[in-house]
Amino acid sequence: MSTLTSDDYVIRAIRPDEWTAVKQLRLDALRDPVAHLAFLETFENAQSQPDGFWQDRAKGSGEGSTSAQQFVAETADGSWAGTVTVLIEEAGTTDWAGAPVEQRQGHVVGVFVRPEHRGNGLIKSLFDAGVAWAWKQRAERVRLLVHEDNARAQGAYRKIGFAPSGVSVPLASDEAQNELEFVLMP
Repeated sequence: MSTLTSDDYVIRAIRPDEWTAVKQLRLDALRDPVAHLAFLETFENAQSQPDGFWQDRAKGSGEGSTSAQQFVAETADGSWAGTVTVLIEEAGTTDWAGAPVEQRQGHVVGVFVRPEHRGNGLIKSLFDAGVAWAWKQRAERVRLLVHEDNARAQGAYRKIGFAPSGVSVPLASDEAQNELEFVLMP
């Protein structure tokens, strides 16, 4: 896989042996003030997972995987400024919410940019890498779900080129609240 670079970041797929960094970035993301709107997982649940969980997660979405790929933005000092993961969903299967998947698609999850790196275009660079990977995997579209109250994320996704599809998914934890599907077509 080719590496995208800029003056401040290298955008690249994680390596399976980087599971401790994957775990730390996820725990940091789950401490974000809007984590309750952005993630279906809690900090407490993630923190309680054994090392094997994180090792499997990094292996399953690491460099070379064709079913999922996690991208990070690495700074000059080697720290990770943000991440995006893209899962491939196959036509004829059901998604995490039990809805039928009608076409091969990329599903963006786990979007996080550290607060000190927001607002500078980094999220677009992360998405560019993730979406390019999904197209390489023959995805017919790329989608993501965003909480109806997460206006900041919705604005960022629109700016990148995603548009609301009109599909709304009730949250299992609170059926009065919804996740909105945004899509990007090739």
